[in-house]
Amino acid sequence: MFIGQYTHNLDAKGRIIIPSKFREELHATFILTLGLDDCLTIYSLEQWEKLFKEINKLPTTKSAVRQYVRTLTSTATECSLDNQGRIPIPSFLAKTVNITKECVIIGANDHIEIWDKQTWENYYSIASGNYEEVAENLSDLLNND
Repeated sequence: MFIGQYTHNLDAKGRIIIPSKFREELHATFILTLGLDDCLTIYSLEQWEKLFKEINKLPTTKSAVRQYVRTLTSTATECSLDNQGRIPIPSFLAKTVNITKECVIIGANDHIEIWDKQTWENYYSIASGNYEEVAENLSDLLNND
């Protein structure tokens, strides 16, 4: 499980350090792709396979399914850590989510997210303000099962 948040900078070559606590769970190779809410997402190969096991159950006759799969897979890149625990962030992905220098890397349960620092601070400000309301609504969902 990935938890916590860490601040790092994108270096001049477009690389970012992955926190050491996250490296152990990622193994040698993993997937970096466009995430939701203007961030990038890192999945271990195991989680990537689990995600697609579920996605493949969705009907490809639905336009939204095709759009999601195409966007997710066309922005995906296989990564591995260099000797200093860094990965390159493809420039088109960095541009898409406005990552230029300061980043926040967060653990999000089964995956890792990389955010532009200002985007994360804006998102977190709103999300933390709604935290109790969201928890209550999620609780209602769980009680309906």
